[in-house]
Amino acid sequence: MEGRAVNEPIVAVLCGGTSPEREVSLGSGKFVAAALAYAHPTQLFVVDTDALPAGLDPARHVVCSTLHGIFGEDGGMQRLLEAEGFHYAGSDARSSDLCFDKWRARQTVSAVGVPVAPGRFFPATNKPAFAELAAELGEQVVLKPNRQGSSVGLQIVSTRAGLSLALGGLRAGDWLAEKRIVGRELTVGLLRGRAMGLVEIVPKSGVFDYSSKYTKGLTEYFAPAKISEELAARLRQVSETAFATCGCRDYARLDYMLAEDGEIFFLEINTLPGMKETSLLPMSARCVGLDFNALCRELVAPAVERFHLGRPRKP
Repeated sequence: MEGRAVNEPIVAVLCGGTSPEREVSLGSGKFVAAALAYAHPTQLFVVDTDALPAGLDPARHVVCSTLHGIFGEDGGMQRLLEAEGFHYAGSDARSSDLCFDKWRARQTVSAVGVPVAPGRFFPATNKPAFAELAAELGEQVVLKPNRQGSSVGLQIVSTRAGLSLALGGLRAGDWLAEKRIVGRELTVGLLRGRAMGLVEIVPKSGVFDYSSKYTKGLTEYFAPAKISEELAARLRQVSETAFATCGCRDYARLDYMLAEDGEIFFLEINTLPGMKETSLLPMSARCVGLDFNALCRELVAPAVERFHLGRPRKP
């Protein structure tokens, strides 16, 4: 492109993938590529298999992945990129794998004082009896797959009969059961390890499930969240601690529940959050004065810096 340095890398935006979140990722990729094109030479790659797309070159490309879910966020794509010597935006393979595993992420942040709701991990092939789980966590329980994103498979039950039915329907995979925290849902984006604005999520159904996330009009958002500065400061501090403890890099989004008594509870870290202009990470960024185009530039800036500091050679 005219006026740009000869050695400036092309930003390769990856989208699509093979997970249940493919359509969400396709949207994220389209918006991010369009935004980045104002500042960088950019190519959009649609990923259709669990492999690197053809045409990527570590000597020419810096990768910005907008893949979501399995293979996208769980370290699968990151391991392939690292093996081929690519510089890429976002957390590395080890941190991505840790954060995608909800139970391990909970244990990791809890060890440094980040509060988590009472919970239990179990495989579907060795699930607890509903009476045992209800005695441990109460009758209001959140059930979710241990390794999925975008609330895929999320179930909230509020009675012993409902819990018995939900457990009976689990046939495969590893699951996490958590005591349901009734209150307000909050999220915060982090950029280079620093927390941005707090956003409150208010689903009209009362549950921020897949439908509420991606169906227009089913959820209200308040950015910034209407909370005290003291609580906002606490959430920012906790989020920065969790980000660093899990070894995250460049950016992420952390989700919380704020209980009715004012206690906060960590839910999860999203290392590759949704990136449409109306997504939660851009909402958080707008609270601190970053519009969508500026945010996208900031997301890839550290990877471009790494490219220039240790520019890979072609094999």
